[in-house]
Amino acid sequence: MINNFINPFYKSVLFLTAGVLAGLGAFAQTIDSANYVQPFSKTNAFRTWSVGLNAGATLPFNEDYTKASFQPGYGGYIKYQILYTLGIQFDFLAGKAEGDNSADGSYSKYVTKLDYAADISANITLANISWRHKKGVIQPYFTGGFGYMGYEPQLTTSGPVANRVSFAYKSNGGNVQSYYVPVGAGVKINLSRDVSLDLGYQVDLVNADNFDGFVYGTRNDEFAYMHIGLEFALGSHKKPQLATHNPVASMRTEYLTIEQSLLLQLNKQKAEINKLKSDLDAKTELINATNASLIKFTMDSDNDGVPDLYDKCPNTPAGTIVDGAGCPLNLNVTNTKVYITEHDKKVVKDAIDNLEFDFGKATIRPISFASLDRVAQLLMDKNLHLKLAGYTDNKGPDWVNLKLSKDRAEAIRFYLIHKGANAARIEATGYGKENPVADNNTADGRQLNRRVEFNLY
Repeated sequence: MINNFINPFYKSVLFLTAGVLAGLGAFAQTIDSANYVQPFSKTNAFRTWSVGLNAGATLPFNEDYTKASFQPGYGGYIKYQILYTLGIQFDFLAGKAEGDNSADGSYSKYVTKLDYAADISANITLANISWRHKKGVIQPYFTGGFGYMGYEPQLTTSGPVANRVSFAYKSNGGNVQSYYVPVGAGVKINLSRDVSLDLGYQVDLVNADNFDGFVYGTRNDEFAYMHIGLEFALGSHKKPQLATHNPVASMRTEYLTIEQSLLLQLNKQKAEINKLKSDLDAKTELINATNASLIKFTMDSDNDGVPDLYDKCPNTPAGTIVDGAGCPLNLNVTNTKVYITEHDKKVVKDAIDNLEFDFGKATIRPISFASLDRVAQLLMDKNLHLKLAGYTDNKGPDWVNLKLSKDRAEAIRFYLIHKGANAARIEATGYGKENPVADNNTADGRQLNRRVEFNLY
């Protein structure tokens, strides 16, 4: 006879256990950046409070009666989530329970009105932390706690005349009160960020044998409550729920974000390195071109002292004395005394007056070429010697001024040799800021001091 109401209990437990086990593997792979919370954040980064409302059916099972039936029940709770998997829940339950045929035949039926059942319990959530999915849709859970209830049993006697009597535990009337231990399990299905569907099964172990109004046997009374309900998360909609949050997903998002940031920095550095390499290649090409030009200007195949570029008589025999154009000199010519005329001096003065260089460089400007060409012709016609002395003003470091004055004098010498003047008869020297011819404290004076002097002899 006991099996008649125990079997439904086991069937319900098996059904719920199957649902819990199925829920362990049922997750949705959702990609929702709104669920990201920086790892090791404080609790205030989440929603931790929630309320639930539910309704369902009660089913008593004990040894006092041979048959039990489902009766309506309803309840609610307030929950505070402490950890990802642990919450504290304050539950309320009310409804009624019903059974038939007492074990000794004294009563044909009982109906117990459950005025209230209030308890505090721990809620252990499973499968919200996953290494396979970012966020689960289903969270199985288990509960267990301790509470206090008040109830009013009414009995219907057996026999020809059935009478309904109330079981009064207290002498002054009112409901019967007792402690109880609730244990349960269930699953919550996420309907949205704020609402979950709650399917649960709870067994309430009463600390008395009078829940059904009939004290019989050695076991205390028990009853089950199967329910369906909704849980509503409280707090800002922008925050995820702690009970449904998967910290593993946030950790993965964290290192992927860092990895992407590092990758962007690496690509940026690669681009900078490529640009530097490109600039280096361009400068290397320029250096190679400069070196090639330098070789071109300094190559002297016949070792006569005149570069091939300006050598008008290439391949002269070794030891041959040549002029500035690289051609052999006629040493048998009788030396004739040469006089420097006023005209010669004017040619040199014109060259000095028209002499211009690029600013801060030893590059001769084209405006100076014509007058220098006449100086070169004069040197070749009269076989004169020329001393070039370069000077600067007193601005800038001494070594810079000395080098610039020397380079400008050498530039003029090189130009004249290129035009055919005898290289052996031209001397170029730089003196820097020495021997000023004007006051370096004035702009005009400094202009006069920046000069190359031509001395014929």
